[in-house]
Amino acid sequence: MNPTMSSSLCTFAALAGSAGRPGRRAGQKGGNKRAVAQPLAAGAVTEAPPAVVVAPPARPVVTAPRRREGRTGGSGTEQLVAWKSIRQERWEGALEVEGELPLWLDGTYLRNGPGLWDLGDYGFRHLFDGYATLVRVSFRDGHAVGAHRQIESEAYKAAREHGKVCYREFSEVPKSEGFMSLVGQIAKLFSGSSLTDNSNTGVVRLGDGRVLCLTETVKGSIVVNPDTLDTVSKFEYEDNLGGLIHSAHPIVNDNEFWTLIPDLIRPGYVVAKMDAGSNERKFVGRVDCRGGPAPGWVHSFPVTDNYVVVPEMPLRYCAANLLRAEPTPLYKFQWHPESGSYMHVMCKASGKVVASVEVPPFVTFHYINAYEEKDEEGRVTAIIADCCEHNADTSILDKLRLNNLRSFTGEDVLTDARVGRFRIPLDGSPIGELEAALDPEEHGRGMDMCSINPAHVGKEYRYAYACGAQRPCNFPNTLTKIDLVEKTAKNWYEEGAVPSEPYFVPRPGAVEEDDGVAISMVSAKDGSGYALVLDAKTFQEVARAKFPYGLPYGLHCCWVPRDK
Repeated sequence: MNPTMSSSLCTFAALAGSAGRPGRRAGQKGGNKRAVAQPLAAGAVTEAPPAVVVAPPARPVVTAPRRREGRTGGSGTEQLVAWKSIRQERWEGALEVEGELPLWLDGTYLRNGPGLWDLGDYGFRHLFDGYATLVRVSFRDGHAVGAHRQIESEAYKAAREHGKVCYREFSEVPKSEGFMSLVGQIAKLFSGSSLTDNSNTGVVRLGDGRVLCLTETVKGSIVVNPDTLDTVSKFEYEDNLGGLIHSAHPIVNDNEFWTLIPDLIRPGYVVAKMDAGSNERKFVGRVDCRGGPAPGWVHSFPVTDNYVVVPEMPLRYCAANLLRAEPTPLYKFQWHPESGSYMHVMCKASGKVVASVEVPPFVTFHYINAYEEKDEEGRVTAIIADCCEHNADTSILDKLRLNNLRSFTGEDVLTDARVGRFRIPLDGSPIGELEAALDPEEHGRGMDMCSINPAHVGKEYRYAYACGAQRPCNFPNTLTKIDLVEKTAKNWYEEGAVPSEPYFVPRPGAVEEDDGVAISMVSAKDGSGYALVLDAKTFQEVARAKFPYGLPYGLHCCWVPRDK
């Protein structure tokens, strides 16, 4: 056996852990103010005004290095605030509201994402490397209070203390100081102890009210306080399912938490469920991969009322790439189109795989929704699963390098994307379908970072809210409302702005699917930042709640209703 293969098998073993069947276990309106937000000085680092900091951090604040101020992109244009590190570890204060916030909007919007990409003089490579910054906007009686805070992961605390990367991030690895240091790092990779717990991806509200920040490592599951943004504790999974990685986007409702755990030794996926109020994942079933040397990447997946859809993408985990000190263009993955692309369907009740079909090659980070297609007699004949699909183009990963995002030259370089619609027949047919659900030109051939009315998760639905594109661009720069019945889109755009995922919040008592608002945090061209509130029906701006400083781009959101 050659050394590369040996190393790969060892890494498979480390990452797979003991994923599989568990053993037995014990156990007033807004003020209509129209003042224009003042732009930051050219090249300024994102910084909150000191006068409104709630409390200085107990430990030293990590800041973007002074020498980087005024740095520009490759074309000489000013670097957008979206791609600058946050300067202060925490801030809280009242937000100026322009427009009128709905009086029924009563609760807290949370957004998670990477917000710190610099350590001393060292700048991270990739968007996904940044240390997690949690942003909060609390709405009540037409007013808004905003805040942000760094999530206190072990990876962040170690970097703050030592001034360097201490855990393996998406594209960053700790720097070796000699041969024995390298050996020690490899040993830590095998055990999983060197994998990051930097939970910079998702944020979900569990059925019991706990709020959980997530990334793709199991250890990166962290409980936070939605009111103070304090890091409360690690979320400890109290089961024997093992595994060191899982889907960054579980499906969560008031009663259940569904997740996928890739198995890298015997390529496949464990489907697991956790009841509200519990920390124990329960084994539901297993799907064996049909192709390739490793499972396909499962950043997200969809469910229906009765089924779990398990995608097997030809962009597969790669142990050899995990061991590299310098990243490849595909980072921890490898493209295997010859291995085939598949969609599997598992019955929630029995754990049995009821369909496994081959589909055209695809690349997606995010599934939008899935539902059951029925015949005239009410029998389920197929599963429809929608995703933000990048036309099987893996270059999207490398285009998210920070250097690429910071150096837009006016060329149209954003990878094309569409609403990819899978049809998975349940009649035993071996082949499924994948096509665009509407003309991608409707949303500028950009499509990612999506949400829907939560009452329609797993059910037939009409509307989705996402980030689209107005070309030319190098990153999604619009908000778009997709109508999957009329096959049209409504788009919001502001020149030079970078909006994040629009999160749909239904109006209490609403009957119509799009009766509510869509909220997005926007990093503006002038260096400011604000929470944008759109009427979800008309997709027109209702209000914006303005931060007194700019915020870096963030990823995913959730809504925490106020306790009555």
